[in-house]
Amino acid sequence: MAIPEIETITPLVARVFQIEDITALDPLKGNLYRYRGQLTGADSASAYDQLAEALQPYQLMPLFRLEEGRQAIYIAPKQPDPKPDSPTTNIILFVLTVFSVMLAGAQPSGPIPQDTGGQILALVTSIFTGWPFALSLLGILLAHEFGHYWMSRYHKTPATLPYFLPFPFSPLGTMGAAILMRGVPKNRRVLFDIGVAGPLAGLIVAIPVLLYGLSRSTLGAIAPNPNGYIEGNSLFYLLAKFMIFKQWLPAPVEPQGILYWLSYFFTGKPVPFGGLDVFIDPIAFAGWGGLLVTGLNLIPAGTLDGGHVLYGLFGEKAKKAFPYIVGVLVLLGFVWSGWWLWAALLFWLGRVQAKLLDEITTLDPPRRLLAVLMLIIFVLVFMPVPMTLLTP
Repeated sequence: MAIPEIETITPLVARVFQIEDITALDPLKGNLYRYRGQLTGADSASAYDQLAEALQPYQLMPLFRLEEGRQAIYIAPKQPDPKPDSPTTNIILFVLTVFSVMLAGAQPSGPIPQDTGGQILALVTSIFTGWPFALSLLGILLAHEFGHYWMSRYHKTPATLPYFLPFPFSPLGTMGAAILMRGVPKNRRVLFDIGVAGPLAGLIVAIPVLLYGLSRSTLGAIAPNPNGYIEGNSLFYLLAKFMIFKQWLPAPVEPQGILYWLSYFFTGKPVPFGGLDVFIDPIAFAGWGGLLVTGLNLIPAGTLDGGHVLYGLFGEKAKKAFPYIVGVLVLLGFVWSGWWLWAALLFWLGRVQAKLLDEITTLDPPRRLLAVLMLIIFVLVFMPVPMTLLTP
């Protein structure tokens, strides 16, 4: 299709934009024309939709940009729709993850062998006893990922089905799941909606799973165990245990003051040997795992869900927080070394925020309020020390 003349496109742009100057660009570099000026209406999102619809017959699309405080509209060729993905890989990975998670939740009967081979054999032969844990954890993860997926579909932003990642012989049996966006989100509102839909959907499932699992759990004394660990605490997890057991757990042998609890919450030490803690039911452990996954995804950095929340609130200014957040994770790595891996992954993968079609539109007041709520939820579910070993 021939490139439309600027005389054809300019009247369409002028319907929503007070034009101050026009520049013809090199089509080989991706854009055809640039208009600088000011949008004439108060609702930039509606202006974008109106112009995009007018350009549709010409196989063109608008790009709304802010340049040194001025509004600009670029006209570019419309990108072709991505080809449909085959779900084969998604299905295979999900089936493998089901067995991996069932293995993690398996409850062997009788004494556990001391040798590694015997332990693996005991887990494999009792794998189907892990279905309550697998059903609970995968229900949370499916809700989280399909929250992203269906919100992407709602906003007509192409995305893949979830890719689940099996991780056999690990505490949870999985490294979680991810969907990949195959299209560019229209604006910050769309990116925000897609980002928050996952954590909210996951929490809707995780919270009742956790409370039900805790109601099936029992209390017991904390004893040294070279192969054991205490699951980490978030503020919400502490409150959930208090709701069920009417005491703060893990409870040390002697009552302690606020400094003890601050130290334990942020460092996992000192381990309260001899005190009481929850002997966690597999269903409760799945709910705890759901909180852990939500907290990790809501870290307000890069392309994580929390990064989308922060970007939705502050736009390009959000990038200034990135080095500080990575720095905090590095410091936390001195009390739980897994944070060093997360800091490295964020530094490697999370520094670039995807370009949007419309970078002028900001969050509306209801979304701003929800964004603040999501940051509060992050504080409530984040676990500074996800696991503490019960080594003497």
